[in-house]
Amino acid sequence: MEESEFWDLVDAAREAAEGDPEEQADLLVERLLQLDPESVLDFARHFESRYNRAYRWELWGAAWVLLDGASDDAFDFFRCWLIGQGRDVFEGAVHDPDALAELLDEFDEEIDGDGEELGYAADEAYEQLTGTVAPDLGIAPAPSEPEGAPVDFENEGALAERYPRLWDRFRE
Repeated sequence: MEESEFWDLVDAAREAAEGDPEEQADLLVERLLQLDPESVLDFARHFESRYNRAYRWELWGAAWVLLDGASDDAFDFFRCWLIGQGRDVFEGAVHDPDALAELLDEFDEEIDGDGEELGYAADEAYEQLTGTVAPDLGIAPAPSEPEGAPVDFENEGALAERYPRLWDRFRE
């Protein structure tokens, strides 16, 4: 599966779900069930590599601002949700997390920011197609610690300074 096909599947499911991450995950599973098992594994590799790439302190800080706090699990689910927002939002956020202030049209912390189910879509589709659990994807695991310089999540002044656009739009 080419990268463009991966993003096309993500985008089509998001648009059909009208931004609801749980519905997006269900629709993504339906679309993946139309593929052969190896293509589903390719999708999973694309997803996992982006998920690992987003394991960055700077992005965790942005999630903290948007969600008014983000535990380890919440940041994991945020990274899945971020992938679900499509290539432009994902790449823009990884490059400059504060740019999420412009990249996101809306952000409702009751709905947005939690894409846990998206992270399981490929596994679910693979299991339905084959009756077995997906094998190891053969890609490097995520680092044990996020990449980049740590962020002091408890210091609101530092967060406001580090993420001025996000802070102005979503916290004040």
